[in-house]
Amino acid sequence: MLLAIPCADAEPASSPSELARALGAGDDAGFAKALEPREFVFPDDHGPHPEFRNEWWYVTGNLDSENGRRFGYELTIFRVALAPDAPASPSDWRTNMLYFAHFAVTDAAAAEFHAAERYARGAAGLAGAAADPFRVWLYDWRIEALPSGAWRLAANDADVRLEVTLDAMKPPVLNGKAGLSQKSAEPGNASYYYSVTRFDTNGRLALGGDTFTVAGTSWLDREWSTSALAPDQAGWDWFALQLDDGSDLMVYALRRRDGTIDAESAGTFTAADGSATQFARDEIRIDVTDRWTSPRGGTYPAGWRLAVPSLGLALEVEPVVADQELDTLVRYWEGAVDVSGTRGGSPVAGRGYVELTGYAKPRELERP
Repeated sequence: MLLAIPCADAEPASSPSELARALGAGDDAGFAKALEPREFVFPDDHGPHPEFRNEWWYVTGNLDSENGRRFGYELTIFRVALAPDAPASPSDWRTNMLYFAHFAVTDAAAAEFHAAERYARGAAGLAGAAADPFRVWLYDWRIEALPSGAWRLAANDADVRLEVTLDAMKPPVLNGKAGLSQKSAEPGNASYYYSVTRFDTNGRLALGGDTFTVAGTSWLDREWSTSALAPDQAGWDWFALQLDDGSDLMVYALRRRDGTIDAESAGTFTAADGSATQFARDEIRIDVTDRWTSPRGGTYPAGWRLAVPSLGLALEVEPVVADQELDTLVRYWEGAVDVSGTRGGSPVAGRGYVELTGYAKPRELERP
C-alpha cells in the first residue's frame, strides 16, 4: 500500500482515546445511522440533523492583515444528543442536546496560539442550530447566513476577537461515496460528510490591544453521524490544503491502536472548477518528516511529505507554529500549515490546516 503514517515515536495506544470513546458506537438505540448514500439538499443540509447523535460545523482559515501579518483560525461548534428524544416538559431548560465549541487563533509572527472552549445546553436560547435561515450558535459564538447568501462568523475570548464574512468560491463537495464517509468496516460506523473547500474571507481580528483588517480563505467541513470510530481505532490525521493553482486537497488517515492505518482512510481532490475526485487509501502516501512533543504530554507528527501519484501531487507540509495544541476536554493538535511541492511536475504552493487526534497523553487524575 502507498499510505504509511508513522505514529511519531508514540507507542501504539493500549486503549481507545477519549475521542474514539466519544465517537464510538456505545448505546445508539433510537438514533439514526449513516448506512447508505442519501440525497443532499442545500442550503437545508447546512442546518442540524437532530436524529443523529453527533454533528459538527467546522471552519478553519488562513488570513493576512493589510501589512502582511499571518494568522490562522478555527471555529468548531459541536452538537451532541444525550438521548434520541427530549421528554415533553413545560420548562425552557429541558433538552436532550448539548453544544460545545472550540475557538483558536494562530499568530505566526509572534509564534503564539490562543485557544478557548465553551459549553451550553441547547435550550433557553443559549445554543442551537437552525436551517432556515441557517445559523448555529453557542452564546455569542456563531456561524450564520446573511441575506446576501454569504456567511458571517464571530467568536471571542478575553482579548481575542474575530468577525469575518465568508463568501463561497466553490459549491459543496461530497466526500466518500456520494457523501457517505465510511470510517470502519462495521455498517453504520460512518458519517454524512461534505466540505466547502474555499470561502473568500474578509473581516477584522482583534488580538491583544491591536485590531487588524484581515483577508484570506477558509474551509468548511460538515459531518453528522451516530457512530463513527471502531473500538480498535485511536484517532485520525486530517489535512485540508488549499493550493495556489485553485485546487484543494482533503485527506484523512484513520489510525488503529496498533499503529497501522485503517483501510477506510480516504480523500477528495477538488479542482479549480469545483469538480471533485475521491480516492482511497492505496492511492496516498504520507511520510512524517518531523515531530513535536507537547509539554502537556504526547508526541505529534510535525511535518509531512504527502503524495497522490494518480493526481501528480507531491507536497511538503509544515506547521507555521509548532505548538497549536488545544488543551480542551478532548486534547488534540489543530493548526495552520504551509504547503510547497509540485503538481504534474509544475511548482505549486499553498496553505491549509491539519488536525491530529489520539496522540495526546491521557490526563492524570488528581487523587485526594
